[in-house]
Amino acid sequence: MLTIEFKTMGCHARAVLDAEGAPARAALDGLPAWFATRERILSRFEPESDLTRLNARGAAEHLDDVLWEAIDVALGAALASDGLVTPTILSALEAAGYDRSFDGLPRDQPGALATALAAPDWRDIERDPTRRGVRLPPGLRLDLGGTAKGWSADLAASSLARFGPALVDLGGDIAAASAPRSPWPIAVEDPRGAREPLDVVLRRGGGIATSGQDFRWWTRSGRKQHHLIDPRTGAPARTDVVTATVIAPSALDAEIAAKRLLLCGSRGGMAWLECHAELAALVVREDGQVLRSARFAGHTWRDVA
Repeated sequence: MLTIEFKTMGCHARAVLDAEGAPARAALDGLPAWFATRERILSRFEPESDLTRLNARGAAEHLDDVLWEAIDVALGAALASDGLVTPTILSALEAAGYDRSFDGLPRDQPGALATALAAPDWRDIERDPTRRGVRLPPGLRLDLGGTAKGWSADLAASSLARFGPALVDLGGDIAAASAPRSPWPIAVEDPRGAREPLDVVLRRGGGIATSGQDFRWWTRSGRKQHHLIDPRTGAPARTDVVTATVIAPSALDAEIAAKRLLLCGSRGGMAWLECHAELAALVVREDGQVLRSARFAGHTWRDVA
């Protein structure tokens, strides 16, 4: 069993490959550089990234393959989530105080809260596939953080699976590829601070992701802010969900569903999720109650052989 740990995309990353030999080791060792390249293209915190330049100019042609595909994935998520998971929230994130990488973000910020406005409509973005061109409406800037990690984890796990069963964990957005001799055990941490996990999920493939307001938060004018923007209001979501962990066919699907569930709240979010047979979820509410969807038990160590 081969492993590697590194930091990328603002989180701690870990990859595991159930294989031996020099080619497998080389593939695993190449992951940090692969992710670093993607971060240089997609990060809104990199002043010279392709994304930053697009946001500054409002239009570009002949986009790099990674940025073109990342925008396509993000707009696909907006369509699939009825606009709740959208890349058009950058101005709202900055207005809430998230204007730099989280490692450098002051936990207690002075100054008044900016007026929140609903996020621009993602459908107003123009794309030209023949020239790989993108044109943003005036005032609209993109943040790809809502989908880039899950999507990248899926791609990395799929690439490693050429050598054997693989698992890639990007700060809780987890992709598993190929079928190991036994399922991958994935602990669902308790955001309330308990040392024991809430549950242990067993996965042979697919994805699992957690979205929460328990880690990336800060205060401004004495009020708690977090990075999960509700595009309907342009402000950090007001929700009774502290964390939502979703099991899905891919890490990208899980990431989108977890964000949607949190934004909709425990009642509406779980009702929506129960209508989708490919999804299962565990939710921790602000009142401390833990909710599990009807299909969640079938994925845990108690029920998976």
